[in-house]
Amino acid sequence: MTMIKFKNKQLIEGSSRFLLTGSIIAFLIAFSPYLFYLYEIFPDGPVWENSFFIYESKYYESIAVAAWTYLGKITPLFLLFIWFFTCKHWWYHAILIPIAMYGFQLVSTFYQDAYMNTAIFMDIDGLIYLAPFFFIILVIVYLIRIQIFDRVYGIDLSELNETDVSIFNNMSTREEKELQYFRQENPSVANEPVEDYYRKL
Repeated sequence: MTMIKFKNKQLIEGSSRFLLTGSIIAFLIAFSPYLFYLYEIFPDGPVWENSFFIYESKYYESIAVAAWTYLGKITPLFLLFIWFFTCKHWWYHAILIPIAMYGFQLVSTFYQDAYMNTAIFMDIDGLIYLAPFFFIILVIVYLIRIQIFDRVYGIDLSELNETDVSIFNNMSTREEKELQYFRQENPSVANEPVEDYYRKL
């Protein structure tokens, strides 16, 4: 009886923790439009002075426009991070690609506005800088897919070469070997069409 009460208590605590986490995530997602519209509280001039630092917008020449640009990158980046850390699908690593893209755009935008240097980081060249990262993520996702496919269907990955199907022949290598063996064991049907072979199996 005590064991049952202990299990029920654990179940209730787990459900409460699950509901609390879900509520926080739902609140953060619902708050995302307000996060974007925070740019309206920034001044419209080129210089923003506060008690911590002084920021000068050299490229946009407006703190409000710069904040609008930054928050246009930060808001989807924020939502993508929530998706990445809460996603339970096997392909969740692919979410890192748009995260990297928005992160790169945010850093390059800040660099352009703060240092007035557009020659180093540009959106046009962003894909060139991010291409190796994209390739690594796609390889990781593909390997995970192969592992899951192997576990679900019980296919030995070492036999993939033996089961490859040629574009000129609808039979795999293993099926052709079985057909040759069948014809050797049954010489009388050696010249029969392939369809007869499958009918007799």
